[in-house]
Amino acid sequence: MGQEIKKEVESRHMILLSSVFGPYAKDDIYGSRKINPMELYHNQVTRVQGPFSIRMFHATFGLRCLQANIDAPCTVLDFPSQERFIQELKNYQYTLVGISSIVVNIGRVKRMCELIRQHLPTAKIAVGGHITNIPDLSEKIDADFIVKGEGIQWFREYLGQDVNKKIYHPLVYSAFGGRTLGMPFSHKPGETAAILIPSLGCPIGCNFCSTSAMFGGRGKSIVFYDTGEALYNVICKIEEKLNVQSFFVLDENFLLYKTRTLNLLDLMEKNNKSWSFMVFSSAQVLSSYTIDQLVRLGVSWVWMGLEGKESQYAKLHGIDTKQLIKSMQNHGIRVLGSSIIGLENHDSNNIREVIDWAVNHDTDFHQFMLYTPIPGTKLYEEHKNDGSLLPLNECEYADIHGQYKFNFKHKRILEGKETGYLLRAFKEDFAVNGPSIARMINTLIQGWKMYKNHPDKRIRNRYIRECRKLSTTYAAAIWAFKKWYKDDKIMRDKMNIVQKKLYEEFGLKTRIAAPIIGSIIHFSCKREQAQLDKGKTLEPQTLYVKNKYAADIDKNRPYKDFTDFSIAGWVTFEPDGSVEY
Repeated sequence: MGQEIKKEVESRHMILLSSVFGPYAKDDIYGSRKINPMELYHNQVTRVQGPFSIRMFHATFGLRCLQANIDAPCTVLDFPSQERFIQELKNYQYTLVGISSIVVNIGRVKRMCELIRQHLPTAKIAVGGHITNIPDLSEKIDADFIVKGEGIQWFREYLGQDVNKKIYHPLVYSAFGGRTLGMPFSHKPGETAAILIPSLGCPIGCNFCSTSAMFGGRGKSIVFYDTGEALYNVICKIEEKLNVQSFFVLDENFLLYKTRTLNLLDLMEKNNKSWSFMVFSSAQVLSSYTIDQLVRLGVSWVWMGLEGKESQYAKLHGIDTKQLIKSMQNHGIRVLGSSIIGLENHDSNNIREVIDWAVNHDTDFHQFMLYTPIPGTKLYEEHKNDGSLLPLNECEYADIHGQYKFNFKHKRILEGKETGYLLRAFKEDFAVNGPSIARMINTLIQGWKMYKNHPDKRIRNRYIRECRKLSTTYAAAIWAFKKWYKDDKIMRDKMNIVQKKLYEEFGLKTRIAAPIIGSIIHFSCKREQAQLDKGKTLEPQTLYVKNKYAADIDKNRPYKDFTDFSIAGWVTFEPDGSVEY
């Protein structure tokens, strides 16, 4: 009976899940903005670092989570062009089309709904993601369903499937299309971290955080694993399937659940697992661990909210963030600090002090964002209630992304000034601290010197893995940076200090390799800068992924018109495309 029901479900439904169409890094009628490209780092972190900027794209992980948990033919079309999206609608008789989007892309979602009605008039349309927090969204777009929050339960109910069935984790690499210094990242097995999603939301619930608000707000979150054992098991399966030892943990505050974390650490040590974790964490939570615990756990990279000097947020109270960051860097843990421009107490008189405070943390990377009330957040409601939100004809949804201007009337900052303040923060950080890649290399060499001879082979092996490029590629990059800054004594001296550490540590081999490879990197940077000066932008490649049910239907269909990304190693066609939580 169970198999008959399953076959009936599979035959009645055929699902397409799509992100919004591109191109993205350009100004257009659908709401894309050149200032807001589909690149997390180049958009919000290394924005002004030119050829030294980190360039990469990230798959729409929410769609892959949904696909891994749908017992019906399901295709994911990620980063399509409008033409490619239309082609997909024409090629298959989908019964349901799901679109995932953030607030800024409402114009694209509206257009996609129109295209679905035109080419698949019988299909139902479901829209999910942060866009669902827009007030009266159902009146602004032609969709059948607005799916708020976590979507797995909704899809299972819609499909008539067991909502209590076990959850499956998708097999997805954390990034693709990476490049820096004018050259692409390596795509060798194990070079790119896998994505790991332990939970959704953050119970700390900062008033500006749209992710926390989307999944319940303060005090709430959706936890997929409540024990270290459950977490350990899923990581083992991802490690086996994708041949990785590094994991980008897509969780707002992964280390918050300390009992689970220490249980995971115990299992890692018992089973000799030398994993690396890139995590998001608040300063308060980080301070609850010893450095020894963080190192043994494999925390190699931390994205930490600094917010701003004298900010209201309890997660920072009583924490010496500069000392905390310095301590982690001394042990090889790279830190991405995140600061806000435009908090309630910021004005023209103290903005320089605000920026200097952030810059003086000397993090490896630094994100700057404007204080932005995103629909759905507590901050948005506060500004809505006091009448300070700007009307949409003054700041449309496409510009509410934190990298351009306020969508509210700031009490202490004149309208339009915030754009310059934000850009000043990026430029100041780059001018004072130099390229983020050079900072990262300096942090790595400190970790290497401290742990290269550690008695615990598990820890020693991790540092060997993470620091393996120091003696060649990274040393060459520092050589190239030093030449780039030949007319800037202060920055050249900073590069010279790092270079000296590398030469002392790795000797003649590195002294020979650095200028040879460095000359190539220097030339590549000059070429990249010339292309950037001409307005060069990057766009993500379209990803096209089918689950086993959709793949079975398509066994006899040619793929000539599709991008089979599995060849590049980004998509894994396992029997079920997933691993169990």
